[in-house]
Amino acid sequence: MITETIIKNTVKNYENTADPNVRSDYGNTAAIVGICTNIILAACKLILGILASSISIAADGINNLTDTTSSIITLVGFRISRRPGDKEHPYGHARSEYIAGMVVSVLIVVVGIELFRSSFLKILNPTTVSTSPWVYGILVFSIILKLWQSRFYNKIAASINSVALAATATDSRNDVITTTTVLLAMIIYHFTNWNIDGYAGCFVAIFIMKSGYELIKDTSSPLLGEAPDSTLVKMIKTEILGFNGVLGVHDLVVHNYGPGQIFASIHVEVDSRENVMTSHELMDEIEKVFIEKHDIHITCHLDPVEVNNPKLEEIAKIIKEEVKNWNGLRDPHDIRIVPGEHHSNIIFDLVETPEENVDISAATDAFSNRLKALDPTYEVNIRFDSDYTRGN
Repeated sequence: MITETIIKNTVKNYENTADPNVRSDYGNTAAIVGICTNIILAACKLILGILASSISIAADGINNLTDTTSSIITLVGFRISRRPGDKEHPYGHARSEYIAGMVVSVLIVVVGIELFRSSFLKILNPTTVSTSPWVYGILVFSIILKLWQSRFYNKIAASINSVALAATATDSRNDVITTTTVLLAMIIYHFTNWNIDGYAGCFVAIFIMKSGYELIKDTSSPLLGEAPDSTLVKMIKTEILGFNGVLGVHDLVVHNYGPGQIFASIHVEVDSRENVMTSHELMDEIEKVFIEKHDIHITCHLDPVEVNNPKLEEIAKIIKEEVKNWNGLRDPHDIRIVPGEHHSNIIFDLVETPEENVDISAATDAFSNRLKALDPTYEVNIRFDSDYTRGN
């Protein structure tokens, strides 16, 4: 209820999450809420940690202070991402959101290392820890607020599909675990006089470092150029195949330049007997629908396919049968015959999955032998394409 109220009062046209401006407003709201709540928690815990001589409480407070810095970085990242394309960055600045997430992740690791050093020194040189109702009250309040923060960030991250906010939500969830550990350390000390404050601080630091490392992996993936989501791949192929006159699709490549900045290219098969202007018109129509309906900049390559050719159909059947014998090879396409005076070239493409380490030479020989058994004058020429969609 609180989350919905905040969104409705701070994000204009909040339901239109496809709008880059609305998306940015969501990010601004999340960042400002994070800055305000984390400053309050950091101040309370740092003061409490000093007064109680507790390294684990102080470490938790510094962790919250890091979260404040993270929210500021996220805020800057969302604002930069709104900038349109320019001469130096024609695809826009939407990837700045990913960069912001990466900076946050590295900052988390650095803070974790420093906290571990301080906590380890506290183990070597323990000091008396003071406990009071204020200690328990502030720690419990922090746990409740961080639980709400995690849900708040998760809701917004899901609404606008934000990697940076998903990372922030994970960090808030981790804060719940670390603060709970500090609280348990205080309770144990209160009832048993066992001073495990330094050990609790080390646990918090290790957890922070682990969280930062995982977030680095998550936020760096889209920057490095990860494979497209399987749902997106299926949607693109299914929708294009639904157009009248499309016989097949292949060689789909998707480039993600940030949220709302998806560029793609695909080969679209059409009947070679169709008028070229009519087929070109079809490509234009597909491209228009995708930019208007899905905000995807797609370029369609026209691939004329020879149909109702018994000889070509027989060759295609053999090729498709042989593909089943090879793990890591799939999707034969662009199958054609180029006749010559003494032999005919059988040319086709296959998609190769790199992880399978296919023996290209052996595969070529196998396809060649199968087709030469059909006609000894056939010469096989295979082009092996890379799989840019993880087999989707």
